[in-house]
Formats: sequence, C-alpha cells, structure tokens
Amino acid sequence: MPPEAPPAAPAAPEKKRSRRSLVLGAIAVLLLAGGGWYGLDWWRFGRFNISTDDAYVSADTSVLAAKVGGYVRSVEVAANQWVKAGDVIARIDDGDYVLALRGAENKIATQEAALSRFDEQEKAAEAAVDQAEAQLSASRADLLRAGLEFERQDKLASSNYASRATLDNARADRDKTQASVEAGKAQVASAKAAIAVLKAQRIEAAHVLDEYRTARDQARRDLDFTIVRAPIDGVVGNRAVQVGQLVQPGTRLAAIVPLEGVYVDANFKETQLGRLHPGQKVRVFVDAYPDHDFAGTVLSVSPASGSVFSLLPPENATGNFTKIVQRIPVRIVLDRGALAARELRPGMSVTAVVDTRADMRADT
Repeated sequence: MPPEAPPAAPAAPEKKRSRRSLVLGAIAVLLLAGGGWYGLDWWRFGRFNISTDDAYVSADTSVLAAKVGGYVRSVEVAANQWVKAGDVIARIDDGDYVLALRGAENKIATQEAALSRFDEQEKAAEAAVDQAEAQLSASRADLLRAGLEFERQDKLASSNYASRATLDNARADRDKTQASVEAGKAQVASAKAAIAVLKAQRIEAAHVLDEYRTARDQARRDLDFTIVRAPIDGVVGNRAVQVGQLVQPGTRLAAIVPLEGVYVDANFKETQLGRLHPGQKVRVFVDAYPDHDFAGTVLSVSPASGSVFSLLPPENATGNFTKIVQRIPVRIVLDRGALAARELRPGMSVTAVVDTRADMRADT
C-alpha cells in the first residue's frame, strides 16, 4: 500500500500566530495613536489648565431671625418655597406692641398739650412784663412830678411863703412815689424771671416730648418687626419656626437661599496660585450634571489660606512639623446664561478648571 500523506494540521498554529500578531500590532498602533492624541491635546490645551476638585457651590444665604419676642401667630411659607424680597415669612402676635404704640402716642399727645400750655403761660407772662413796665413808667412820671413839687415847696418854705406842713407833705409824696418806682422795678424783674422760668420749663418739656417721640418710633418699629419678611429673592430652607412657638430676639426662624446668585468657592493649591488671577475663564464640572459644564470667571483670590480663618488656626512653633501644601480659596462667578440652563444648589461638589492660555501667550 502506498504511504499515507502527512496531516495538514501544523498550518493552523501559523495562521493563529499571524492573526495574534496583527491584533497586537493593531492594538499597539491604537495605543500609540491614542497616546499621541492625548499628548497633542495636552500640549495644545491641558498644559494651560489648572484644576481642582476641592470646590463647592456656595451662595450668600440670608438667615432670618426674630427681632422681637412673642408667640408666632402664623407661618406664611412652606419649606423649600420660592419667595420674593418683601414676602411675609411669619407673623408674631402683635397685641402687646399695638398697646405699647398706643401708650406712646397718648404720652405724646399729653406732652404736646403741656407745651401748648407753656406757650400760653409765656404769652401771659410777657403781657405781665408789659404791664409792669407801664406801671413803672407811670411811677417814674409821678416821681418826677413829686420831685419838682418838693423842690418848689422847699424854695417857698425857705422864703416863708409856704408852711412847714406843706413841705412835709411834698417830701412824703416824693418818697412814696420813689418807693413805687422801686416796687415797679422789682415787679418788672419778677415778671421777666417768670418768663425765663417758663422758657426753661418749656425746653425741658420739649426734651421730654422728643423722648416720647423716640419711644413712639421704637414702638412702631417693634410693631413692624412682628411681621418677618424675606430680605432677598430665593428659596426658603431650614425652616425652624412653627405656629405657637415662643421666640425671643435672635431666635433663628429660617434661611433664604438665593439660587439665582450662586457661585463657586474652589480651593486651589498654593503651588498653583502663581498662575491664577481675577478675570481668567473657568469651566466648572458639576457632579450632578456629568454631561454639562458651566462657564465662569475668576472673581477674586482669598488673602489667606483656609486654615488661617479656621476656628483653631494651626500652631507649628512647637513639636514636630510636617509640611502640607496649603489651599487658597478662589471665588468663581458663574455666567447667568449657564445658570439658566441648569439649577445649582449650594453644597454641590464641582471640579473647576481654569484656562491660562491667554496668560501664557502673553508671556511669550
């Protein structure tokens, strides 16, 4: 029998090796292409970017607190409700404050009446001064007449043309009118002193009236404070007030979060600070919206690291020291158009990427 032909099986491993080589080669080419593309992208864009994921959405939250004490009569808003500036948040029972305002107004009315009486008394005192001065003028005229009569009788008596009794009567009349003049002077002085006293009393009463008006204004202000209003536009959060609750001045009632005015506080490393300055463009990536980025601008850089403003600043003067790269807070303002597309809430985690290409090109 003729010999059997050898099996053709060895050709299959060679084909497998050839295919494996092609696959490995293709993978290597793809890796090289991907690496080249990544390197090109880094060279064109990435090397100009400064980024940090230690960043959060923030807002200037307004905390509402009671300015007067009392029982809460009503709460006008629900939790997480949108409000406008001036909207009523809560009302505190105002009964005591209405009575206080009414009492202050009554005191003002009484004091104003007292001032009116002082004005009338001052007019009467001025009339008394005029009358006393008129009487004094008449007494002085009588004194002049009595003096002349005494001189005439004295000359006649010296020439024995008048009796001693007539001379004595003339002298007595002169002395009497002199006393009337002195009494008139005293009366004028007394009337003028009365005016001075009335003016001083009126000034004192006017000061008391000013105090009553101040008390009235304070009572009116306290009454206005029984209505708690929203100071800004925003969303009510952390509502901590209930109907019937007894509140004191300073009791926290709620917070208003201005969602339309949120911004980003990003903590960059101190080693990155040399390339940061206000006005640079920023892209913000929010964890809640992974398919969307927000445009922004560097607004300001903090004057100190975050640890300096902490409750317990670090003290490295004693003991072992481990150097840690510090973080500098950077405020980033977001474009209004970007905020209209997505709603951001304070506390959200974000990644901030600052573009420094314009600065690098300017340096070159």
